[in-house]
Amino acid sequence: MPANKKYLTKSPVQRFAKISAGMIGGYLVTVSFHLALALWVSHVDVLMTLRFGGFILWVALLIVAFLAKNGWKTWEIYLGITLFFSFAFYLGKIYHPIL
Repeated sequence: MPANKKYLTKSPVQRFAKISAGMIGGYLVTVSFHLALALWVSHVDVLMTLRFGGFILWVALLIVAFLAKNGWKTWEIYLGITLFFSFAFYLGKIYHPIL
């Protein structure tokens, strides 16, 4: 059964924004989350969790990118979350410099 045409994205620019936000932005959020978590919790356990949990999180973020109406808003949200986790990673490096 084909998709209903009224629900499909008509603009190729929006389609590109959604695909790139889902794939690249979702990956950035996943990696930055696990890196920040690794500095605040046992890094061995987090890196073992990254094998499967990271893939599940990345796929979930990929799907969420297609649920939004505007792909550029999705990019903004994903980059904001990535910056937040990067800041947490930076703070983790300051407070736990030995790891």
